[in-house]
Amino acid sequence: KRNGEEPEEKAEEKQEEEEEEEKEEPLDLSWPDSCRARLFYVILAPILFPLAFSTPDVRRKKWRMFFPITFIMSIIWIAVFSFLMVWWTETFGRAIGLGEKPEIMGLTLIAAGTSVPDLITSVIVARKGLGDMAVSSSLGSNLFDICVGLPIPWMLAIAIGKYDTNTINVNAEGMFCSVVMLFAMLIAIIFIIGASSWRMTKILGFSMFFSYFIYLTLALLMGLNKIPCLFDDMGGSS
Repeated sequence: KRNGEEPEEKAEEKQEEEEEEEKEEPLDLSWPDSCRARLFYVILAPILFPLAFSTPDVRRKKWRMFFPITFIMSIIWIAVFSFLMVWWTETFGRAIGLGEKPEIMGLTLIAAGTSVPDLITSVIVARKGLGDMAVSSSLGSNLFDICVGLPIPWMLAIAIGKYDTNTINVNAEGMFCSVVMLFAMLIAIIFIIGASSWRMTKILGFSMFFSYFIYLTLALLMGLNKIPCLFDDMGGSS
């Protein structure tokens, strides 16, 4: 019995040590020592300073009771950064001659910018061995964007009378074909994961990268009217 208790005690001690190592330190705004850290400090300063002076850092004991304010301010800053990202992306698109094709910018820059938080959280949980959580988080965030992120702004716009009618026209050429390709990519990914014995491996990662670039290339070519969509007639008739 004593021999059985010792491994359990060691396992608990190891788990406590890992939890202590995983504890995040409060934000430090002091000037770094290394040149690389100073470079990142200057680049991130426009984001770090407004967040530091407007959002309580709950990793400090004296600010832990203000976690509701931190939560609300985080949502507000996400909205501000999202607005700026879309605004700058639209400006950049007009500057390079894609002002009439906003779906192109949405497929590239905006899609990449909004997916960075999902990428970071997926990497964090995957390193902890929670591969299922990493995959489900990515799928769940996309479903949330489509089923909640899109209709709520549209309903609010209609409620405040921004549009004369109760309908909002979404102008995006090739949308029906893009949806069909998304379903095809989903089926392909399921087969790829099944071929990898339902385990996250390097081959699986490279396969997903390759699949994404194929989809992105085809979507961009159709958006730029370089290649026709075979489902345009079906989408127009529906």
